[in-house]
Amino acid sequence: MMVAALVARLRARRAARDERGAAAVEFALVLPILLLLLFGIIAYGYMLSFRGSMSQAAAEGARAAAVSVDASKREGNARAAVDEALDAYGVACTDAGMTCTFDASPAGCATGTSCYQVSLSYDYDGHPLIPLPLVGAVMPDTLSYSASARTS
Repeated sequence: MMVAALVARLRARRAARDERGAAAVEFALVLPILLLLLFGIIAYGYMLSFRGSMSQAAAEGARAAAVSVDASKREGNARAAVDEALDAYGVACTDAGMTCTFDASPAGCATGTSCYQVSLSYDYDGHPLIPLPLVGAVMPDTLSYSASARTS
């Protein structure tokens, strides 16, 4: 009886010794996947935040142009408002991936009124804010927004 208990104890110790490094190996296999998932969530959240800021920047640019008293300064005021709204991301209208269009007479304006339209487009595929491998596959290629405001 005592021998059987001793053998059982030895087997239990040997089994515990054999599995000591298993958790470390499993962790080493799962860690890269978890890190990729974590950084993907961060990059996608940052892109969504930038997307909201682009929408806000287009609206701010259109408003700044609409309230400008001098019609010759409308584009400059709109460009300054867009650049200020996107400054937190380090993006400006003069950047390579950014296209800003300012239109004093857009097609969708009602007859008898004057409008000002600001259109923004960012090549996210060519100029990602957070360049991470394998994450770009789920990101949009281009972010585009436009806003218009009545000037009279």
